[in-house]
Amino acid sequence: MANDTSVRRLDLGYFVRPAPETGGPEPRVEPVLAYLVRHDHGLILFDTGIGAADPETEAHYRPRRRALPEALAAAGVALADVSLVVNCHLHFDHCGGNPLLGGRPILVQDVELATARGGGYTFDELLDFPGATYEELAGEAEIWPGLHIIPTPGHTDGHQSLVVRQFDGTVILAGQAHDFGSEFASDHLARRAALDGVTQPLPPYRPWLDRLTDFDPRRVLFAHDCAVWEPSSD
Repeated sequence: MANDTSVRRLDLGYFVRPAPETGGPEPRVEPVLAYLVRHDHGLILFDTGIGAADPETEAHYRPRRRALPEALAAAGVALADVSLVVNCHLHFDHCGGNPLLGGRPILVQDVELATARGGGYTFDELLDFPGATYEELAGEAEIWPGLHIIPTPGHTDGHQSLVVRQFDGTVILAGQAHDFGSEFASDHLARRAALDGVTQPLPPYRPWLDRLTDFDPRRVLFAHDCAVWEPSSD
């Protein structure tokens, strides 16, 4: 593990989720966040922001974009400095900047890429653009020392998260495995209650939480929530 591995959040804009999709009476404005991982082997970009969409989608979500080159420049890097792209999944609000990174490997789960290419999932120009270079994974992988991709299906069948081991503890880039930090916290506590033998009924939790917990995460970061989950003090 590289002790100087670091993670920096990138603000790539926001969109407005309509009320029928929020489960409540009001629409909700959600951030679109990406993450820059600095490692001895190079720079990884986890998600790339909101892509161009058709008029119907634009009207539905009313996105406001921050250009990826601008966000990278604020972090002191340029597009040319990015070594590798990891998309948690291939919806247009997560892979929008991929066409700017032609020739760079893009790591996705094989089931995610197959689903995206099946149509009705994302926009073709964000998927198979000139220079698109996919490295398909079939499950868990250690891509560089201390960096693990873990399948976290739910939002999509091929959703994946990135585990980053740092000298001060493990960070998990969870993408949209959970929409909010509070949802992750609820699942984490449901798992704890189940393991403690609390009498049913208990809420179910995502089975891959067992694997994420193996890494003893100190922080969990999300794609559409600025909150950071941290474990309670021992």
